[in-house]
Amino acid sequence: MISKLKTLIPHEAKLKGKLLLLKNKKTSDLGFVIPKNEKKIFIFLAADYGNLGDVAITYAQHKLLASKYPDHIVMEVPISSTLEGIEFVKREGKDSDIITTVGGGNTGDMYDQIESLRQLVFDSFPENKIISFPQTIDFSESSHGQKMLQKAIKCYSRHKNLTLIAREEVSFETYTKYFPKNQVLLLPDIVMTLDKTTPMYERKGVLVCLRDDKEKKMTPDQESALLELLKTNYGKVTQGDTHIGGTQMSLRKRVREVNKLWDAFRRSELVVTDRLHGMIFCFITNTPGMVFLNNNHKVLTSYAWIKKAKHIQLVTDPTTEKVAMLLETLKNTTVAPKEDLLPHYKDFTTMITQK
Repeated sequence: MISKLKTLIPHEAKLKGKLLLLKNKKTSDLGFVIPKNEKKIFIFLAADYGNLGDVAITYAQHKLLASKYPDHIVMEVPISSTLEGIEFVKREGKDSDIITTVGGGNTGDMYDQIESLRQLVFDSFPENKIISFPQTIDFSESSHGQKMLQKAIKCYSRHKNLTLIAREEVSFETYTKYFPKNQVLLLPDIVMTLDKTTPMYERKGVLVCLRDDKEKKMTPDQESALLELLKTNYGKVTQGDTHIGGTQMSLRKRVREVNKLWDAFRRSELVVTDRLHGMIFCFITNTPGMVFLNNNHKVLTSYAWIKKAKHIQLVTDPTTEKVAMLLETLKNTTVAPKEDLLPHYKDFTTMITQK
């Protein structure tokens, strides 16, 4: 009976209850240490789980913030320790500290527990400057999705110093429409600012990184036909993913795993993927890529930032004939030097103007 009652308690209420209990903990037991009397930037919802796209976002965001705010200490708050991080920053932080949340594609109802954590962070620091790094926003038309959207509007809009950054045009338009009280910016996914083109290796075979979750759009028949084509054209086909599973991974392990994956991209003649960060990893490692769509707009609309890279092609018609033609095109496409997208962030500190 008790377990059944627990399932009826809203997730947001559970989070607030757990946060309240942390007030009885000693600061030394919260799991964080940071020098006092220093300017600080906190990265909340930092990825400590096996989605290497999100790990790369956290890595790139940390790198950018450290370069743009050299007089600040940058501290990551892993998503698995969000509540402890909130309580710690409330005790040890200052209103002048900058709060950031990681970029990605979880603003919406598909990953509603992460959205609930984001809103809790926003509500917990009403006086701080908060920057939500480049996100894809996608609230569904379902009753649950629209209810979540209204909660987000209420939460975001009451924060007087919150900047929302979209990573593609559709999300920029959605943010602008529903959050007029917040500053809204458009910038590329932060991982696109990285350059991971070296070391260079001899490239052999195809690396396939396809989804196996609720964002997958490709049908089993389409995937089978694709794999047969790749074996015929390239011989060696390795299947992997940008998601390796696992939670509460150490910083050392996260960095090691994402570097291993970038290394695998640099060793591949071609990467075939339907993951947004599979496409982005092709871009930052300057690897030829064939990119299939997922079940929302984020791959399609984010491609606009890198469309000049002709060795990375978007598949909008996944028929066997079209895919075969595209494979032939990619084999005959010269890989040009990688375009630098970091200049989009050149004036980052002055872009964040909301007071």
